[in-house]
Amino acid sequence: MAGFCVLVLGTGLQGRAAIQDLERAPAIERIIAADREVDALDDYLRLIGARKTVCRRFDASDQSALRSAVSDPGVALVVNLLPVTFDAAVARAAIDARKHVVTTNYAHELDGLDEPAKRSGVTILPEAGFDPGIDLVLAAHAIASFDEVESLVSYGSGIPAPECRDSNVLNYKISWSFPGALRTYARPARLRIAGHETVVAPVDIFAPAWVHSVHVEGVGELEAFPNGDAVGVAESFGMPGSVQHTGRYTLRWPGHCEFWRRVSRLGLLDDRVSPDLGISPREFLRRHLEPKLQYGPEERDLAYLRVEVIGRRQGRREARRLELLDYRDLSTGMLAMNRLVGYPASVVAQFILAGTIQHRGVGRAGRHIPPAPFLAELSKKGIRFTEAEVDPSDCFVPARVSA
Repeated sequence: MAGFCVLVLGTGLQGRAAIQDLERAPAIERIIAADREVDALDDYLRLIGARKTVCRRFDASDQSALRSAVSDPGVALVVNLLPVTFDAAVARAAIDARKHVVTTNYAHELDGLDEPAKRSGVTILPEAGFDPGIDLVLAAHAIASFDEVESLVSYGSGIPAPECRDSNVLNYKISWSFPGALRTYARPARLRIAGHETVVAPVDIFAPAWVHSVHVEGVGELEAFPNGDAVGVAESFGMPGSVQHTGRYTLRWPGHCEFWRRVSRLGLLDDRVSPDLGISPREFLRRHLEPKLQYGPEERDLAYLRVEVIGRRQGRREARRLELLDYRDLSTGMLAMNRLVGYPASVVAQFILAGTIQHRGVGRAGRHIPPAPFLAELSKKGIRFTEAEVDPSDCFVPARVSA
């Protein structure tokens, strides 16, 4: 592998982390960083001593500009870190131009593109970030050690570190896309409980009946609410319907769920445009809160993942817990969440170019990112996980936990 050019679409905090890692990759010769606003990126590139990256101003909503950027004959692969609403357009442009794509969003927006991608001989690999991404690879790693899986539960969190959790009344600050976070607060959760599929309506995901506490060593007590399609994730691993329990949860500091339960019930997460305001209640909320929820230069974020798998191995019922905990590096200013989204995307891009990942079509992280080399590469970058056998009774099993 030598002399590749990578196009990075989206140069926000996650994009900058991906660029930083690609800059250090010997096989990457050139990086094109494209976004609507690239002026501030120049200062960042000087700060990290970038030698391979050139900036290109473009508007992803302009289909002609998007196709022109993706079809650049020198580009071998696109790392798409734009909002999820651009995923399908980027993938279609890449398929037409016969370019590989890595994105950190879920695969939902890419339905129907598997066969076209295969015909073009390209890899479209979503879910190559933190959550989804590292969590799915950890789950695949754990699942492989069992003969039969009974329960698969995962937790993801991006929150202020304990020492700055009280810096605002929400005990929350933004380390990821805030519009993306608000979208997740307004979607249903899909679980499997005792073998039965259960859908929790968006208005109920923060209700006490669906919230439980989780203790994280060295951090403290957090509260978990169901978020995302855990049944679809289990199916993406090719696991049969015999899996009895599966759930995906987001972790926040205590009090978060009660606040957002009230906000949701007031209709403030509605994305329908109000004729009186000219914007949706959710967009109004975003514009009002976003400036108030930024990290200060000396404040650390915390990123945490936990995957718990219960199953049988050689006839014995066992459980494994895998965890990853990371904090902002104040010496560089890079948030933990930035690295844990951007670095995996860079690693997966390099795996595709090197032929480590050879799948063609629309892939899934849990099935097509090889766990051992992927986790080894992250470890080299200081991102390490722990794995332990635990008593199955110490693992949470999805349930309606209160009346």
